[in-house]
Amino acid sequence: MNKASNDNPEPRNGTIHTGKLKQDPTESSLPLASSQPQRHKRILVVDDNSDIVLTLRIGLESDPTMQVFGFDNPVTALVEFKPDFYDLLLIDVNMPLMDGFQLAQNLLRRDLNVKVCFITAGEINMNAAREVHPLKSIGCFVKKPISAEQLIKRIKAELE
Repeated sequence: MNKASNDNPEPRNGTIHTGKLKQDPTESSLPLASSQPQRHKRILVVDDNSDIVLTLRIGLESDPTMQVFGFDNPVTALVEFKPDFYDLLLIDVNMPLMDGFQLAQNLLRRDLNVKVCFITAGEINMNAAREVHPLKSIGCFVKKPISAEQLIKRIKAELE
């Protein structure tokens, strides 16, 4: 018997589904969640480039303690956001429709406890950004490109 797809408690989006709902029998690179003694850290990645979302997911999920969900559209991410679900948001700064700061402000209205890291290929003056966008939950700014190892280390430091 198949369960209806609307039984899924995890977020989804139109083009990038990055959450692992069930172990696909063709996938053997990641162990089942039940074999993990510790709880996964749930990371939400939002970047308007679907290739970057996928790349970040693959890189972050190389650490078995991380579970990544992603959206390539900030409006969809906002609509489908689940409060009290994510441990950290990794949000691209420069996106069409809504920039990363606007998205973070909207998401933080729905979940005050989630941590936020911004990722960008551009130059950012962190102090100026904090003055313009006084978000208390801004944990870090990450510069693209970044290796998976460095990003995992940075995110783990934010989550401690």
